[in-house]
Amino acid sequence: MRTLIVLGAALLSCLGAAPAPAPLPERMADTGGGSQLITAEAAEPGATTGTLTWWDRKDGRWVVAGSAPARFGASGLAEGASRRQGTNTTPTGLYRLPYAFGVRARPAGTRFPYARVTERSWWCQDNASRAYNRWVEGLPRDCRAAESEHLASYGTQYAYALVIGFNYERPVRGRGAGIFLHVNGRGATAGCVSVPAHTMRAVLAWADPVRRPHVAVGTRGGPTAITRY
Repeated sequence: MRTLIVLGAALLSCLGAAPAPAPLPERMADTGGGSQLITAEAAEPGATTGTLTWWDRKDGRWVVAGSAPARFGASGLAEGASRRQGTNTTPTGLYRLPYAFGVRARPAGTRFPYARVTERSWWCQDNASRAYNRWVEGLPRDCRAAESEHLASYGTQYAYALVIGFNYERPVRGRGAGIFLHVNGRGATAGCVSVPAHTMRAVLAWADPVRRPHVAVGTRGGPTAITRY
């Protein structure tokens, strides 16, 4: 009799259990319209760590292709539409991925356009420059080195990277430049999203530009919730 009571209680517990939540992409406002998606989610705006997950859409459903720990800006995350340059925050939002680059050679299986870093490669972050938020080979006269990143100087972080299209299409001065998905450094980033090197190689081998992958960055809840994007 005791066995029957226990089994009955277990059955009632199962029947009353809440259904599992839908996969994260299915709860988002927009996923970019493609069949691949990267999500970078933090617990709260002030967090400097979280989770990067890459997803495939198969047979009408989003399924996890891989997942890894991620790092964010030293000052946490901030709404992309109002973020300010120099705040060490990672901008939240949904962004396309224009191209990949790296100090090291293109990893095996990479299908994205891949730019190899040279000693003349810079990312211009000078708000006064016509090349603001763009890769340049050799600094233009109107782009100050002190306001830019010499990509070859970051051999660890930029061993492999994907450009995140934040403030990229029509750059707004003062909003921020040079936001990437790249390899971990020693700690939190200056505003990018970073992951272990093996994860970066895995993401590059997985990402297919034909499938129009986007990246969504956000928090679990609140005004910067990833589900808003």
